[in-house]
Amino acid sequence: MTNQYEKELFENLYREHIHRPGSEELLSWLNQTDFFTAPASTKYDMAVPHGLVNHSIGMYQRLTTLVKMKNLKVSDESVAIVGLLHDVGKANYFAEEEKNVKNAQGQWVKQKYYTIKDALPLGEAKSLFLISSVMHLTPEEAMAIRWVKGGFDTAAKNNSPVVSNAFRDCPLAVLASIADTMAIYLDLPF
Repeated sequence: MTNQYEKELFENLYREHIHRPGSEELLSWLNQTDFFTAPASTKYDMAVPHGLVNHSIGMYQRLTTLVKMKNLKVSDESVAIVGLLHDVGKANYFAEEEKNVKNAQGQWVKQKYYTIKDALPLGEAKSLFLISSVMHLTPEEAMAIRWVKGGFDTAAKNNSPVVSNAFRDCPLAVLASIADTMAIYLDLPF
């Protein structure tokens, strides 16, 4: 079941700011996935129904604020692409299962939990692949999406100069990583 408010807010922001060729095709694809109902993670940031769309909206809002605060010369479209779409790789990524756990009274009860069921295991570059397969990205947008996890990115841990170079050369990537971290640790689902 979709929370209509979240879906409408996302789509309104998307259509207001993203106009390049392929954008409608990408939005249509998102509507055919669980993007608007999925959690953002299995147990950490917004591991609740609609968590993914909530996180995406929150990240966009945080990124918009940071870009304005730093007076970064970047288009509203780029901010929307990076903020709203950085986690599209998590669409059709999670599954809900049940396990037996003991409740506070010591009784066994079934509890729902999220697990990963990824049909396209491309890792942390999956969002970049999915977006760029239908819509052109600028190099700055691509770097911001690819390195949004910053030092938490598995590839960055193994090759730290790459993310450092991306951050040095692309202020949008730095702000996107900060906005994502803020949206994960400071924002609650609305």
